[in-house]
Amino acid sequence: MTVSITDVAEATGVSASTVSRALRGRSGVSEQMRARIVAVAADLGYTASRSASSLASGRTYTIGVVVPYVGRWFFGTVLDAAEKVFSAAGYDVLLYNLGSPEARKRFFTKLPIRKRVDAVLSLLIPDPEEAAALCSLGVPLATTVGGARPGFTVVGIDDRGGAESAVRHLVNLGHRRIGMISGASEPLHWTTPLDRRQGYLDVLADAGIEPDTALEADGGYTVEGGERAMTELLALRHPPTAVFAQSDEMAMGALRALRRHRLRVPEDVSVVGFDDHELSEVVGLTTVAQPVAAQGREAARLLLTRLDGPDAGPPRPVEMPIRFILRETTAPPHTGRQR
Repeated sequence: MTVSITDVAEATGVSASTVSRALRGRSGVSEQMRARIVAVAADLGYTASRSASSLASGRTYTIGVVVPYVGRWFFGTVLDAAEKVFSAAGYDVLLYNLGSPEARKRFFTKLPIRKRVDAVLSLLIPDPEEAAALCSLGVPLATTVGGARPGFTVVGIDDRGGAESAVRHLVNLGHRRIGMISGASEPLHWTTPLDRRQGYLDVLADAGIEPDTALEADGGYTVEGGERAMTELLALRHPPTAVFAQSDEMAMGALRALRRHRLRVPEDVSVVGFDDHELSEVVGLTTVAQPVAAQGREAARLLLTRLDGPDAGPPRPVEMPIRFILRETTAPPHTGRQR
């Protein structure tokens, strides 16, 4: 049976007009109610009819999504959450996976998305030329990565502040030799690893700890990379007593490397991650939690709002809350290992 807007209204206990406003990102609906309506619509499999609206508005009722690595947990989670909001509002998603420099160059050279979408959610950070190309589409733009940039609605977090809370926790435990597993910013122009590294350096400076580049290793934001990076750090003459991994996936790789080297966590080495991956609680990982799915939902909602109110003025960046979660992978260093 086809699910109607009336079915969604009855399931949520509101009027059909309220459901319509909520799903299309319009004002007059509280954020709590909007989230509830979107969730109920997704559970019921409701999809708004768009044939008449398309004829009247000239819209394609398609949202373009540009992503660097669709298979990575962060991007996949954002995409899944955003797609549910778009689908409930009657929009399809046209996905472009630009995981290689060649695919990225081809996309921005040909710009196949032109005249095919009503808005774009970009999960990569464009360089100035790429940003200009997206702006030339003349459609609302949003992203969940990087800082504020002209023409984009940015939904993100305080990466630097989150890293500071993670490293400060290790310093407060008494660690002085603190390693960091990061991810390279090139060739995808990510600012996240740079911001999180700066937070790491800021806390070391505040604690009077001289930074040591030998204690920094590139983990590429993957479990395998984190394992490789941790192995490099353990090979140092004076390995770290604690490690801050810029993502939980790299932290999990670090835990695997430590286990392989028969080192105990946190007795021998403390590990703290960033993200609160869905498996972080399973492995007891101390981490900085960010609301990944909520960022995707909010970015999608704001895009729909801009579609219904194009004269609302320039978009403002939205900073989502983060929080530190203490679990079982951090502890004070052994007296003999403290340096």
